[in-house]
Amino acid sequence: MSTENVQHELASLAQGLLVDLREPGIGWQFLALAVCLGLAKLIEVLVRRRPRGEGKVWELGQGSLKRLAFPLAAVFLLLIARPLLKPHISVHLLSLAIPLLASLAAIRMVFYVLRHSFTGAAWLASFERGFALVVWSIAALHIMGVLPEVINVLEAVSFTLGKQKLTLWILLQGLAAVLATMLGALWLGSLIEARLDRAEAMDVNLRVVFARLARALLIVTAVLISLPLVGIDLTMLSVFSGALGVGLGLGLQKIASNYVSGFIILLDRSIRIGNLISVGTDRGTVTRITTRFTVLRGLTGVEALVPNELLVSSVVQNESFSDHKVRIAMPIQISYDSDIERAMAILEAAAKAQERVIAEPAPRTFVLAFADSGINLELGFWIADPEEGTGALRTDIYLKIWREFQSAGISIPFPQREVRVFKEQPSV
Repeated sequence: MSTENVQHELASLAQGLLVDLREPGIGWQFLALAVCLGLAKLIEVLVRRRPRGEGKVWELGQGSLKRLAFPLAAVFLLLIARPLLKPHISVHLLSLAIPLLASLAAIRMVFYVLRHSFTGAAWLASFERGFALVVWSIAALHIMGVLPEVINVLEAVSFTLGKQKLTLWILLQGLAAVLATMLGALWLGSLIEARLDRAEAMDVNLRVVFARLARALLIVTAVLISLPLVGIDLTMLSVFSGALGVGLGLGLQKIASNYVSGFIILLDRSIRIGNLISVGTDRGTVTRITTRFTVLRGLTGVEALVPNELLVSSVVQNESFSDHKVRIAMPIQISYDSDIERAMAILEAAAKAQERVIAEPAPRTFVLAFADSGINLELGFWIADPEEGTGALRTDIYLKIWREFQSAGISIPFPQREVRVFKEQPSV
C-alpha cells in the first residue's frame, strides 16, 4: 500500500471516529479497547515475572521483551479483535489505537537500547521526552492527514552543497536513517561486548579494546549505509574533511591524543584494571579505562580522573605491574641505653605476627644512623596486597612494638634541650 493510500485511510479513520463519538455504539469500541489493553497488561505482568536468565546477553534480551510486552501484545490483540468485531460494530477507535501503540513500542525500544549503550548519561531523560514528543506529533499529523502538507513545505526549502541539491526533508530523512542505523549498531555493540565479557580466558584489556573497536566500526558502517539510502552522496562528506582536520589540529588535539593514548594503554597492557598505580600526586587502583581518561580509586574512596595522555607521556609507578609484592618501611628510634639487639628482634617479631606480612622475603631490621637523640632503626617487610592499604597494618605493628618495648624496658627517646643561664658579672 502506498503512502498516499495510508494517509487517506488514516484520515478516513479519524473522520469516522468523530462520527462514531456521536453514536451510542461507541461504548462497545471503548469496551473492546479496554479488554485488549487489560489482557495486554496481564501478559506484561506474566512476562515480567519470568526468572531472569544468567549473562548479559540474556539480560538484554529479556529486558527488551519486558518493555515491549504491553504495546506489542496490545497491537496483536487489536489486530485479532478488529476483524471479529467489524461485522457487528464500527472499529475506527481500534484501528487508530494500533499505530499509537506501535509508536509506543518504538519509543520504548529506542530508549531501552540507549540506556544500555549510554549507561549513566544525564541527558538521556530529557532527550527521551523530546523524542517521544516528536514521535507522537508525527503520529498525530499522520492520523489527521496533515503530514503530506508538512512534507511539501520541507521539500520546498532547498539548498546546494557541493554538486548535490538538498532539501530539509532529505536532511531529516538522513538524520532519522543515521539515528536508526546507529541504534542498531549500538545494540549489536552491546551484544558483542556482552559476549566478550564472558570470554574469561581473554585479557581484560583486550576485551575492552575489541569491544570499542567493534562499536566504532559498527557506527561508521551504520553511517555509510544509512546516508546513501536517503539519496545523500557520500562524496559530499569530503567538504567537511578539511574543516575536521583543522579542528583536530587546533582545538581537538588533546581529545584525539587522549583517545589514541587510551588504545595504546589497552594494547600494550602496561596498565590494567585492578593495578595500583601512582601518577603525580594521585595514587589508587585502576577501576576503569575510558576513551578519554582512566579512573583511579584511592584508598580514601576518592576517584581521580587521569587523562590517558598523562599516563603515556609521564612516569607511572605501577605497584602491581609484574608483581603485587611491595616493601613497607617503618622507621623507629630507640634510646642509647636500650638493648639494640633486643629491640631489633622485637621489631621483626611484631611484623611476622601479622597475617598480611609474607614470610619470604622475611622481615628485617636495619640500623640507619646514630642520631642526636637516639639510634635510628628501620623495620622492612613485604606485603602482597598493597591495594588494601597499609594504615591498619602499620597501626597494629606499632601497637605491638609499643607493648613489647614497655615490657622489655626499651625507651623511645624524644628531643631534649639543655639550657644554661650564666650570671653576668657586674662591671666595676
